[in-house]
Order: sequence, then C-alpha cells, then structure tokens
Amino acid sequence: MPDTQTAPTLTPVPAIDLAHKLTQFTDHWAPRTVAEFNGHDIMVAKIAGEYQWHSHPDTDDFFLVLQGTVEIDLPGGAMVTLHPGQLYVVPKGVEHRPRASAEAHILLIESTGTPNSGDAATAAPRRVL
Repeated sequence: MPDTQTAPTLTPVPAIDLAHKLTQFTDHWAPRTVAEFNGHDIMVAKIAGEYQWHSHPDTDDFFLVLQGTVEIDLPGGAMVTLHPGQLYVVPKGVEHRPRASAEAHILLIESTGTPNSGDAATAAPRRVL
C-alpha cells in the first residue's frame, strides 16, 4: 500500500553566519542569541577581561572558542585554556570565571532563560540577533 503521509514542506532557512553576527555588536559579556535548539539558546559573545565568579546550579555551561584565547578559572586554582575550535563544558554547580586577556569570540549553548551570571539579578539581558 502506498504511504498516505506526506512530508511537511520546509521553507529554506539561510545558514547562520557567526562571523557576520559578531560584527553586529561591540560590547563585551553580553551574549546574543543567534538560534534556538530544543529549548536551548545558541549564542555568540565577545569577551575581554575577567567575568565574575559564578555557577549555574541547574545547568552545565558550554563554551566554544571561535577566535582568541579564553581561560576558565575553576575551584582550587585549576584553569582550562581554550583556543579556537576548542570547547569546554563546566558541570552544573561548579563555580567558574571565564576571562580573556585580549578580545575573544565564543559560542555558548544554554537552556533558554539561564542567566549568564548564574543569577537573574546580575545577568546581562537576553538579546537576539
């Protein structure tokens, strides 16, 4: 018997050009959402200097370096250094402090609504590009 179900018609969506998205803003530590995926925000950010120590009690924190070098300080003096194309996932509940001595560009994946500082009162507002 022939299959009576037809596949849904999809409207082509252009690829997301992360390099172009990163040219659309200059501020540091203010992630911009470029896509949503299964209840998660995919964001790009420019960072420079040190961010505050923080943790996310309910979610892991995903960092992928696109440009530059990022260091993530961890408890007990541990540190992870990331270069372009490298990623690190900070486990939920682990205090950490990302930093970059020169401007770096990163891609973040977080559950939609997760404050980037771990605290809604001090988090940067969500912005969509």
